[in-house]
Amino acid sequence: MHSSRVYAVIIDAPEAEAARAARFWAAALGVEARPFAPAPQFTSLPGALPGLVSAVQAVDDAPRMHLDIETDDIEAEVARLTGLGAEPVARWQECHVLRAPGGHLVCVLPQESDAETFRATATVWP
Repeated sequence: MHSSRVYAVIIDAPEAEAARAARFWAAALGVEARPFAPAPQFTSLPGALPGLVSAVQAVDDAPRMHLDIETDDIEAEVARLTGLGAEPVARWQECHVLRAPGGHLVCVLPQESDAETFRATATVWP
């Protein structure tokens, strides 16, 4: 058994437009955009989506939105999602990038939230 939950909604913007996109989304959602020092391609939008992390990510690809799913067992969650029809696209650090049916991206990453939040909100899978 393993557990997983939606952890973040990420707004991907082409690198040249990322700063402008971060300002737009911060104003549109009524929050302050904050640089995320550990990973400078991200601009955090704290409080925009209560219970979830939200950020703008500078990418070298097309604009889109994607979900991050955190899990206590990456291999099991990737296997579960590929069994449902997702296809592996890439790996970035510990993150597995998958393409879901319909073309949307989803990233599977190790548990990021605190243990109490994770236990209270994650789904346990057989």
